[in-house]
Order: sequence, then structure tokens, then C-alpha cells
Amino acid sequence: MLTDYLSIQAPPSGFGLGSIGQNPNQAYGLTLCRGDVSTPDCKTCVVEAGSEIRKRCPYDKGAIIWYDNCLFKYSNMEFFGHVDNRNKFYMWNLNNVSEPQSFNANTKELLSDRVGYPSLFKSQNVCCWRDGTVRIEQTLRVDSVRRDLSSTECKKCLDDIIGELPSCCDGKGGGRVVGGSCNFRYEIYPFVNA
Repeated sequence: MLTDYLSIQAPPSGFGLGSIGQNPNQAYGLTLCRGDVSTPDCKTCVVEAGSEIRKRCPYDKGAIIWYDNCLFKYSNMEFFGHVDNRNKFYMWNLNNVSEPQSFNANTKELLSDRVGYPSLFKSQNVCCWRDGTVRIEQTLRVDSVRRDLSSTECKKCLDDIIGELPSCCDGKGGGRVVGGSCNFRYEIYPFVNA
């Protein structure tokens, strides 16, 4: 089973991808752990995500689940090496900052300077799709940049979602854009494991 394979492959490096079956019954899967997550925590997250995605989306042709420590995605269509702009959501801190214009400019500059490095997030959401219909269920938290993307695709993915900062988090003390290929998060307090 694909979920079992990915739960073994991902923890040592924090990233795994694979496929099982043959056309027309082939499934493609990918899992990614945050860069600051330990190997045991990565394994636990991937196993839990694989179990939960099977429960929530048992008959779906594709699904993504985001947790604090990992992302798990599968599809009947090959998606390796392609940026996923379709599956995306915003989250933001409820607190407003005192000087939004300068804060927004500084935040965008800081995020743009970090492009090319994996983003580290925290969130869990589920997005399942059947024949083009998207359904989103919000629940927890996650973070990262997929390693099957070229450096050019990775940079473009991050530049595009950082460009969504005004739509997502204008004047907020924290925010994130979480997508199927890359994520960013910022807060005014530390939130990654050192």
C-alpha cells in the first residue's frame, strides 16, 4: 500500500514520493515533513496522516492533508515535479499590528529574502477532490517546500504565495499561505523547533 511505503521512505530524509499500480489504476503519493522535525516525529506524523487521509477521503481520486509536522498527498494523476496552485488556504493571527504599512513591507522583504529555503509551518487542513470538486475541512496545522520541484519552480511557487500576503494577512501579527507545493508562515514570536 502506498501509505505504508511513504511512511517508511519519508522519515530518514523528511521527504518521500512513490507510486503503486499500473495505468489506469496507478496511484501517486508524496509526503513531506517540516525541516525542523525529528525523524521519529516525522514518522509518527506520516503514519497518522496516512491513516487519517484514508478515513476522511476513502473514495477520492486525490487528497491532501496538512498536519503540524507533515503533509501527505496522493492522486490518480502524476503530479511529481509540478507546482500545485489549486489547493491553497490562508490563515492569520487575529492580532493587528500598530503600524501595518511598514510591518507589511518588512514582512514581505523578510519572506522574499528567505525564498529558496524550506518554509516551516504549523497547521492541518484537509483538501479532497473528486472530479474537479474541491472540499476543504479545517482542523489543525503544517509547513514546507516540496523537494520534487526544481529550484526555479520552488522559487516561483514561493514568490507567488508571498505575493498573496496582502490578501491573506494585511496588518496581522502573523499569517500563512498553505499550498500543495509550498507554504510560508510568519509570526511575531518563535514557532519552529531550534
